[in-house]
Order: sequence, then C-alpha cells, then structure tokens
Amino acid sequence: MTYPHLPPEIAELRERTRRFVREVVVDAEPVPGGRLDQATRDRLQGAAKEAGVFAPLVPKQYGGQGLPIEYWSPILQEAGYSPIGPAALNCMAPDEGNMHMLNLVATEEQKKLYLAPLAAGDVRSCFGMTEPHPGAGSDPAALRTTAVRADGGWIIDGHKRFTSGAVGAGFCIVMARTPAVDGSPEGATMFLVGMTNPGIRVGEAIHTVDRSIDGGHPHLYIENCFVPDDAVLGKVGLGFRYAQVRLGPARLTHCMRWLGLARRAHDIALDRASKRELFGGPIDSLGLAQHLIAESVIDIETSDAIINKTAELLHSDAKAGSAMSSVAKVHCSEAIYRVIDRAIQICGGDGVSDGLPLAQYLNEVRPFRIYDGSNETHRWAVARRASAARRTAVQAGERYLGDAVVGRDGGS
Repeated sequence: MTYPHLPPEIAELRERTRRFVREVVVDAEPVPGGRLDQATRDRLQGAAKEAGVFAPLVPKQYGGQGLPIEYWSPILQEAGYSPIGPAALNCMAPDEGNMHMLNLVATEEQKKLYLAPLAAGDVRSCFGMTEPHPGAGSDPAALRTTAVRADGGWIIDGHKRFTSGAVGAGFCIVMARTPAVDGSPEGATMFLVGMTNPGIRVGEAIHTVDRSIDGGHPHLYIENCFVPDDAVLGKVGLGFRYAQVRLGPARLTHCMRWLGLARRAHDIALDRASKRELFGGPIDSLGLAQHLIAESVIDIETSDAIINKTAELLHSDAKAGSAMSSVAKVHCSEAIYRVIDRAIQICGGDGVSDGLPLAQYLNEVRPFRIYDGSNETHRWAVARRASAARRTAVQAGERYLGDAVVGRDGGS
C-alpha cells in the first residue's frame, strides 16, 4: 500500500501508526474468538498516546491528531491491520462516529461533558437508533421511540436493540421522534443520555459472530426517561439530518478499518502460499492459487480507490459524498469478505482452524453487510438516485435513449 502524494506530516503519522500496530498491538491480540479486555485496552491506549498515534480523527484541541477526512483512509487502514487496532487508537465504532458528530453539532458545554472524555478514552459511548421490528432499522423513518416535552426538559420512551457498545458505555446518543414544538418541525431529535440515568437500562445481550466492538450489541430499554433541555444534541426535529452527518463518514471508516484487516488476511495467505509446497512447488506457483491471489489484489485496490473517491467527496460535497458512501459500503463490505474468504481457501485446513485468525476475521467482517444499513437497502437507494439523475438529465435536454436505437441499415 503506497500513497505517494501524502503531505509529509500525514506520511509520518501513517508510518508511526504502521509501526505501532505491527510492533505493539499485534502482540497483544486475544486468541481467535476472544475479546479485548479492559486492562489491555487501557495499556494500549496509553502506549498509543506516547507514540503520538492516539485518536487520529479527533481535533488536536481534544488530544487527537486532527486528521482531515481526505487523509483518514491510509491511517485507519493501518489501524485496522489488527482487529483490536482501532480500539487501541480510539478510532473504533461507535465512538469514532459519535466523536465526529459531537465535534460538528454539539454545544461547547456538551463538547466539554461528552466529547472531551470520549476523545481521551476515559469513557465509551453508544448510539441508540435501531429498534425491534416494526421500528427503525434499515428504514430510519420507522422510528418508534418518542420524546415529549416536560417541565424543563423531555421524557423519552422506547426500546432499542443492536445498540453497539452499550455495555459499559458512559452515555448514549438516543434518536427519538418528537412533535412540532416551539417552532421546530415534527421529526426526529437526538438526545445525550447518561447511562446512569434511571430511565435507561441495558437489557439482554444479542450474541453476534463479531467480537471487535467493546460493549456488544444489546437491547436498550428507555422508560419514562427524563432529560433536561440541554440534553438535546443540535436542534429539535433535525435528528435525521444529523444522522446523515454521522452515518456517511461512519460507513466509510468501517470500509477503511476492514480493508486494513483484509490486507492482513491477504498477507497471511501470501506468506503461506510462498512457503508451503504442493505438487512439487510452492502454492503461489500454481495457476489456481495465482487466480485467487490476483482476484484479492483487484478487490483490495478497487476498494481502496472507491474509499478515496468517497472521502474526497465528503470533504468537498457532503451530500454527494453521503450518496457515494452507499456505493462504497456495498462494494467494500462484499470485496473485503471475498479477500478473507480466499485467504482461508489458500491456507486450507489451517484457515478454518484457530491456528490462524482468518476464520475470526471472516466473522468480524460478515455483519458489515447488515450493519449501517443492509446492502440491499443501499442498493435500492443507489438505483433510485441513478434513475432520478438520468430523468433530470433528460429533462435538461440530454438525448433520451430509453427506446431502441435504430441503425442506418434499419437494424436495431
């Protein structure tokens, strides 16, 4: 992976991150299927601060590296080379997406109370959006959690699930439907809710195949939960707009981190293929293995390219970047899975054993085709945008090609 046009300071940060992850973090990884324990997480985060690689996306005033969005990818791919690398560097979901949104939307007092400790790694957070059917999931408009005005604040009621990171979190950003009040439109509103609030409690766990996100993906019950007016994040009724501020970049950072893990899996496969002999020669001299290797290189490089294009759009045109993030999410989540699956195939029986971490890598990336909106939902959105854009172009005077084009010879 080479980035010849990085500014010197970004190239230096990438190299520091690369060394730290490969020389410090990799040796601290739990056994395949295990979870990162709190003591190891705290030790690694302390070491990351000393190495100058901690919180790469967080503004410098909050102790981070202040990395511009167009340079996120090379750093997060290096962090993602280890499944615990993003946690060690404090750039893991859902905290990374929450920090990004808090920095853009929160008041100065909210930043002091929530962003600063989150950026320092002193607390973790969660994001309460997904609900049991028929509530919000791939369709956010189905939101059923409600918040109504009360004296000096709001009372929230609802039931969330797949609330990633909720176990042990310090606070939750809760999305709730609110009525039109005080000139604000009816819609959704985001609330900052401390997890010690008596009106919110973590419920039963949802056991999933992935292990990387601290705090699991449990149910969250919100019952008669009072929060003061200053718990509103941003403006009342604009929650869905803020969700796009968060979700577009968050989808892309998932792509970046998991692409780093795909590179790790590919390296494991290449090392095995160069050393293990089969039918009189190393595996990487066999045509079938070379085909698998080549297909993985293609998937890695196309994913890298679409990530970079989307990051540039998010930097210059947030709306276009958010739309492109759907394309990136679908492509990368499926390409990354294929890369790791091929690595397992190249490594044979060892690939599906706990002697190598590849099977666990597959478990880590498989849910990404569902998380942050299912790939089917994103494909639906991509198709709708494409059709609408073409209709607009034709109405503006471009040639209509919807009917058969007859050639000069009369053939079609």
